[in-house]
Amino acid sequence: MASAADNLAASLSFSSFAKATDLKKRLWFTLGALVVFRLCSFVPLPGIDPVALAQLFSQTAGGVMDFFNMFSGGALERMSIVALGIMPYITASIVVQLMASIYEPWKALKKEGEAGRKKLNQYTRIGTVALVIFQGYGIAVGLENWGASQGMSAVMEPGWFFRVTTVITLLGGTMFLMWLGEQITSRGVGNGISLIIMAGIVAHLPIAIGQLFEQGRTGAISGGLVVLIVVLALAVVAFICFMERAQRRILIQYPKRQVGNRMFGGESSHLPLKINTAGVIPPIFASSLLLLPLTIAQFLGAEGSGPDWLLAVTTSLQHGAPLYMGLYALGIVFFSFFYTAVVFNPEETAENLKKYGGFVPGIRPGERTADYLDYVLTRITVVGAAYLAVICLMPEFLISELAVPFYFGGTSLLIVVNVTMDTVAQIQGHMLAHQYEGLIRKSKLRGGRR
Repeated sequence: MASAADNLAASLSFSSFAKATDLKKRLWFTLGALVVFRLCSFVPLPGIDPVALAQLFSQTAGGVMDFFNMFSGGALERMSIVALGIMPYITASIVVQLMASIYEPWKALKKEGEAGRKKLNQYTRIGTVALVIFQGYGIAVGLENWGASQGMSAVMEPGWFFRVTTVITLLGGTMFLMWLGEQITSRGVGNGISLIIMAGIVAHLPIAIGQLFEQGRTGAISGGLVVLIVVLALAVVAFICFMERAQRRILIQYPKRQVGNRMFGGESSHLPLKINTAGVIPPIFASSLLLLPLTIAQFLGAEGSGPDWLLAVTTSLQHGAPLYMGLYALGIVFFSFFYTAVVFNPEETAENLKKYGGFVPGIRPGERTADYLDYVLTRITVVGAAYLAVICLMPEFLISELAVPFYFGGTSLLIVVNVTMDTVAQIQGHMLAHQYEGLIRKSKLRGGRR
């Protein structure tokens, strides 16, 4: 059976892709949705002076604003209607998932299946609205104060009307992106939220590459360093591909059973446990939690007009600062374990194995199997969390010390490679399903002729 599946997967080609009409519709829908997202990122907020905004933004280059700008696909730099991007939704999702793990009523909802999941999704949306209102008001006030010491203002007519329209517009933009991501997931190919984040990063990759070579041409950095950065980026991509495919396979044995005069079962299979079960979620979650307070602090404290504690927060948690790096690493490790626990339940897996007669050789079915799976998963998650922390932090010295664009950092490369691999795997799955459907139709036709 496995060899037949491998042969079928190997036969996937452009001809089979041309026949997969449903897959083509899904791909076109995904592409169209991402184009809509990019178009929205160029629609500015009402009442913004784009020239003054560009001048003010250039003065804060290299800080947390650039990092947030990377996740929003440049929308923050232009103060577009989707300037907050999808990050408020991700932050609200973190809070809801944490609460569902420790708050008993929400724990019960989590166990109710589809109905409970819909209820938790509703709480996530409510949390997203609250976060956008809070962040939107902070951005509106910050924009009014930004550049005041230099006699500049990015807002044409400051006041409550501007603040209210900014909050409403940003809320509409974020909710639209949230809806667009859900539509991509259900009607397109891949995870919609991840694809929106990746689209923002990829859209700026050509600009980042151009900036890198321009720095080499003007002598800002040496030519040898440019080559080293490119080689390092390729090495990071190769290492990410290797680690994302790495698995710990646990042998599962099924006992033989006799039905009449025939023997069934006695087969063995493997339970694959990925080294990085959490995927790209930990760095995204850790980044969003760090960016939540720093977004407001950057606007209110960057010019010295804010409280001293805001200035201290902005300085201590600048991108590349030791405190920022430490909190980022801790956040990645925490969310690696947390999200792994969310997506893989050892007790449920052990119960399903016991129900179907499967067992791990040398391990008693039931509770002992659950303990063994939890033990193995914990050990490989340590490796996965360390891998994510190294990938996201190792290239940071290029950004903080050598002024290399953010898009060459480990976090951005991890997101792009991971989301691309996941999307390609889904495309291959659709093509494989299409080939199986074709084989079934042919076999039925042949059977009918006989």
